[in-house]
Amino acid sequence: MTAASSAGVWVRATAHGRRTFPARPALPAARGPGARRLGTESGRSARRPRALRCKPRRASTEPSPSTSTPTPTEGGEEDGKSSEVDPQKPNGNGNGLWDRIRWYLAYIFLSPARIVRLLINVSILSFLFKVVPISGVVDMETIVVNVPYSDFMRRVERDQVKSLEVDGNFHTYRIKDEGAELRRMAANYGGKQKVLSLEKIKRINYQTVRPANMQTPYETLLKNDVRFGAPDKRFNKVLTVMSHALAIGIVLAVISRFTGRMGQGGGMRKPRKMIIRQNIKFKDVAGVDEAKEELQEVVEYLRDPGKFTKLGARPPAGLLLVGSPGTGKTLLAKAVAGEANVPFFSIAASEFVELYVGMGASRVRELFTKARKESPAIVFIDEIDAVAKGRDSRLRSMGNDEREQTLNQLLTELDGFDTSKDSAVVICMAATNRPDVLDAALLRPGRFDRRITVERPDRIGREQILKVHVNRQKLEMSEDIDLGSIASETIGFTGADLANIVNEAALLAGRKCKDRVEHSDFAEAIERNIAGIEKKRSFLKGREKYIVAVHEAGHAVVGTALNHLMPNLASKVEKLSIIPRSSGALGFTYIPPTDDRALMFETELRGRLAMLMGGRAAEDVEHGVVTTGAMDDIRRATDIAYKIVAEWGLSRSIGPLSVATLATGGQDDGGYAWREQGGALSEQVDREVKELLDGALLVAKDALRENSKMFLDLASTLEEQEKLQGKPLSDKLRRVKISTKLRRFVEKGEIPASAAPE
Repeated sequence: MTAASSAGVWVRATAHGRRTFPARPALPAARGPGARRLGTESGRSARRPRALRCKPRRASTEPSPSTSTPTPTEGGEEDGKSSEVDPQKPNGNGNGLWDRIRWYLAYIFLSPARIVRLLINVSILSFLFKVVPISGVVDMETIVVNVPYSDFMRRVERDQVKSLEVDGNFHTYRIKDEGAELRRMAANYGGKQKVLSLEKIKRINYQTVRPANMQTPYETLLKNDVRFGAPDKRFNKVLTVMSHALAIGIVLAVISRFTGRMGQGGGMRKPRKMIIRQNIKFKDVAGVDEAKEELQEVVEYLRDPGKFTKLGARPPAGLLLVGSPGTGKTLLAKAVAGEANVPFFSIAASEFVELYVGMGASRVRELFTKARKESPAIVFIDEIDAVAKGRDSRLRSMGNDEREQTLNQLLTELDGFDTSKDSAVVICMAATNRPDVLDAALLRPGRFDRRITVERPDRIGREQILKVHVNRQKLEMSEDIDLGSIASETIGFTGADLANIVNEAALLAGRKCKDRVEHSDFAEAIERNIAGIEKKRSFLKGREKYIVAVHEAGHAVVGTALNHLMPNLASKVEKLSIIPRSSGALGFTYIPPTDDRALMFETELRGRLAMLMGGRAAEDVEHGVVTTGAMDDIRRATDIAYKIVAEWGLSRSIGPLSVATLATGGQDDGGYAWREQGGALSEQVDREVKELLDGALLVAKDALRENSKMFLDLASTLEEQEKLQGKPLSDKLRRVKISTKLRRFVEKGEIPASAAPE
């Protein structure tokens, strides 16, 4: 028996498919001529590296000898097919380096295609070196002899020079009778070995350097009919040919790739988009109980479609998940696939869009074709508004044929679902945070006919989300941590925000070398999420530092007055800081909300305007001058005042109407598009917005003058300590009084006389 008869087969995955080549042969039964093969050693059994051993999928029916290796049918696929192994480098035990060398040799030389390719490359390279001379490379039959310039002059005078190459001061020449010169050299040096070596030499190049004060004897060379010239210092011909070949190869590769993609319809370039099974379940998604209840029906249908189809019911062709960023829309889609135990195809809508028209539509077709083959399955399209915006000039630029073709193909695929008995069961889910810009045809019944709103979690939901992330990260927490209180401090946070807070708290505790995460770590993580990271060094000094302290103290005094006036609507001031933040803020006044609110009252909105203007009012009251520090406060106050007048219908002069809807003919375009028409309505809105802001500024100044002593004391303390919170802060703010003008402005909307329009 020869070694090759018992050898196994290796299968290596390549870019062009699966390639099979023989394994290292095993040790023959009896040693004899030719018994030692590649990959075996005398007296030792052939052992394949452990990384490349194929584990059999089923045991052989006959016991095999201990010295034999698996046959091609052992440990492979059915019908004698070979099994796939991971083509990584071998890392066998023992003589590991020698094992690697033998493996690579077998990999190269036992593949006929690689041998042929190697021979062709070597032949082409040898031909180029033979045909095209390369500068600086001489034959083995040529020697170079350095001689003095006087020797060159004597040979020129005696007419012994055959050719000359002049390269500046460097001269290279050959003589006419080289044979006689070689014999003379052999006679001078003597020795049989030296003579044998000189017999192979057929050419001698003499090199010399011309002195600076001498001239090359060109007249004598012309008289003796000597060929002379300068070397060609242009690019080497081989390099030129190779550069041209490389350019042609690149062009051909690009053309081949382009035509291949066109032939395949610009197919999905990322097969990883199909995730066969999801491990995420509904228990891993917290804080969105209503959305999970809506999706439970889809899970039941995917598990047992016949239970619904026999009654004539059909599932929604598409489900649209709508919600703010970070609320868990993608996680919910994965949980549906995990609960139903069906394949999950996910892709971002932006991946459909290509430079070439038609690619996006082709990818949509291919995605749904793959999903139908894996039926029942879920197709999830994230950020669908990237390709499904309304097809009019209001929401999309004209002439974008690629996006429109992609949208049309998506509409066709959704409308083409058949719920008959033999139809493939595929549910399409999509996510967006801008449902208002989607095309109306996409939202009609039969397509995305069910909209599921994923809202921000309430306090109970936030607590559940915190528990999920704490358990998932196996967080060691101290006994003083109450996740319920943390949930109360994170009103308005999404699931992604809460996950980031849990992780940030763990990082902060680890940075401080703690064994457990404490409540202070969570508090700092929440503060980082809201205001940014505190800078280590404050560049505020002198007057600037005091101005920032006055600014933040103004916010705190007006905010506390509002809390005393409306304890159920206005929150308490919890913290003051004049340490700059990474978000760009020079100071920070923390007034956390106390409850989840769905509505805001008119009095609350006017109070918020006064509180935002408290910083600018404090600068004016204390210094008589104002700075640019109130830029963000003014922007936010202007936004609230505009919405009071133009959107929320709280204006007393204009009345309860939406200015934007009125100006655009009954269709709310959003934003400030109505201003293009201008006119009396625009002027009236501007006038009332300015009146509200001026009134808020005046009542804030009045509140600060009412509490001037306490206000200045708070500013001085804040300048000194840079941070105030807890009992020291509450003790100072307890003395704040409510001014009369502030009360009238908030409760009755009375604008001070100096702010009223003329």
